Amino acid sequence: MFKPETYIKRRKILKETLGSGLVLFFGNEESSMNYTDNTYHFRQDSTFLYYFGIQHPGLAAVIDIDNDAEILIGDDYTIDDIVWMGAQPTISSRAAKCGVNTIMPTSGLKGILDKAVSQKQVIHFLSLYRPENKIKLQNLLGISPNEVGEKFSIELVKAVVKQREFKSEEEIAELHHAVDISVDMHVAAMKAAKPGMTEAQVTAEIHRVALAAGGNIAFPIIATINGQTLHNHYHGNTIKEGDLFLVDAGFETSMCYAGDLSSTFPVSKTFTSEQKDIFQVTLNAHEAAIAALKLGEPFRNAHIAACKGIAEGMKALGFMKGDMDDAVEAGAHALFFPCGTGHMMGLDVHDMEDLGEVWVGYDGQPKSTLFGLKSLRLAKPLQPGHVFTIEPGVYFIPELIDLWKSEPRFNEFYNWDKIEAFKNFGGIRNEEDFVMAKDGVQLLGKPKPKTIEEVEAIRAGA
Repeated sequence: MFKPETYIKRRKILKETLGSGLVLFFGNEESSMNYTDNTYHFRQDSTFLYYFGIQHPGLAAVIDIDNDAEILIGDDYTIDDIVWMGAQPTISSRAAKCGVNTIMPTSGLKGILDKAVSQKQVIHFLSLYRPENKIKLQNLLGISPNEVGEKFSIELVKAVVKQREFKSEEEIAELHHAVDISVDMHVAAMKAAKPGMTEAQVTAEIHRVALAAGGNIAFPIIATINGQTLHNHYHGNTIKEGDLFLVDAGFETSMCYAGDLSSTFPVSKTFTSEQKDIFQVTLNAHEAAIAALKLGEPFRNAHIAACKGIAEGMKALGFMKGDMDDAVEAGAHALFFPCGTGHMMGLDVHDMEDLGEVWVGYDGQPKSTLFGLKSLRLAKPLQPGHVFTIEPGVYFIPELIDLWKSEPRFNEFYNWDKIEAFKNFGGIRNEEDFVMAKDGVQLLGKPKPKTIEEVEAIRAGA
């Protein structure tokens, strides 16, 4: 945890922003895999962590702005719990670490809310994503799970986003650490992968690095020879000479700050000439996106720069034809790059995604409906303290190729014969993490091997 003063200040800013009402926060519960006591790895709700910092299940909290009260709500473990789990900190001691002076057992929460309702206080709560918290809300306030999407507090969402999107110096230090270990995870994969291994064996090495560093993975590891599937969590293939291997993995610190990197490398010692060509296209697009990152300018500019870089590169290789500005405007590049160039990152690998991309990445402005562009999670102007990823790629998705060729779509921009010859090529992407500072964009963490020469140097010693 940070010092208590950090959490006290965060809550003070939230109260000043909202001005009035009562704010209800739910922490997360344990989540059972197959029976009650066999649980998944516990992960606290990120907004609860932001304001209270406590990594412990079964908690709730109330900030009563009108009556200047902050209350942490939860139950101490009983002796029956301690027999199995050992001695645990009390709720009171946990509250002290985040500067909260008042605690209450779980049974007292309904009384607090009933009183607020009777006094016609506005009760603010977020758009809940855990079903157990939706059920709690129903029991406490009579709001059914189906109504949460209509009755959550937009004012609270906007206030939380306004705070959490700007990372403090202590948060940025934690994020540097997260990215440093993420780099180690990727280098370990590049060194470990050998023909005849399974994807699962490489994945195990990536996860080992995270656990050994005292944290965990920030999201399920992508480690695959089928890089054309953007979020591929299957690890059952055996890797062989000539394959490309794509890794998307990040470290989550003990305080739950995330790193998020992607790498693509050959299972052989070197890339083939065709792999080098397309790898360089993605790398050029990557650098074009970084060059387009400007203080006060929309992140969307970096995305468009990456799209144009990919389109121009694919034209140079004979996959596309015609005017590439027109192709990008129409969305034709999305045959090869059907996703966004990046997203915000912090306590969540897709930061605050549970609060809604339209608020987090677009400041409430509507998103595009164009295929490819609609998947861009971040478009708004970049300000000091914004942390985000850059991750353009080139993907040959056979099903998408077949669909667009059959419709037909964008024939004026494609050389279908060339595309068909590469239909089973797979996918390539590099990804790095950045923070926008007052004097410009800065790389988070230590540099990750990303050029052809850097990657092949590691593979040569594998």
